[in-house]
Amino acid sequence: MASGRDAVKLTDAEVTELLGENLKVQVASNGPDGVPHLTTLFYIVRDGKIAFWTYGRSQKILNLERDPRVTALVEDGVDYFELRGVSIQGKAEIVRDYDAIFSIGSEVATRMLNAESFEALGDFGRETVEKQAQKRVAVIIHPDHVATWDHRKMV
Repeated sequence: MASGRDAVKLTDAEVTELLGENLKVQVASNGPDGVPHLTTLFYIVRDGKIAFWTYGRSQKILNLERDPRVTALVEDGVDYFELRGVSIQGKAEIVRDYDAIFSIGSEVATRMLNAESFEALGDFGRETVEKQAQKRVAVIIHPDHVATWDHRKMV
């Protein structure tokens, strides 16, 4: 019988489920003075990796250009015995190709608006993503270490 941390670890299928059920990720990058810079973003999962888009001149991108080390956290639950999450330490890949940014942005917008498909967002949705993709970059987090927990397994 597993005990301690092993007893509350998520299986791969449970990680996939948790990431699919949640929309927001907390992303920590290293600021120029060494102080962590923490932000919340909408995300997608692509090829098993967290991906998001953000303004190319944002502080998080300036930080990641200088130091690609990143930590990402997706968690949920209110009561202690409901808490579950995935914490990912890794390297951020900054994507500057317009088509790739548009693709990730389209998926993020579709998830944010709970649409059945990107096409369901219509012309306005497409035009908005096209315009935003010109100002943004995408980020893909390549995991080095993943920690998971599900306190529901404690009861």
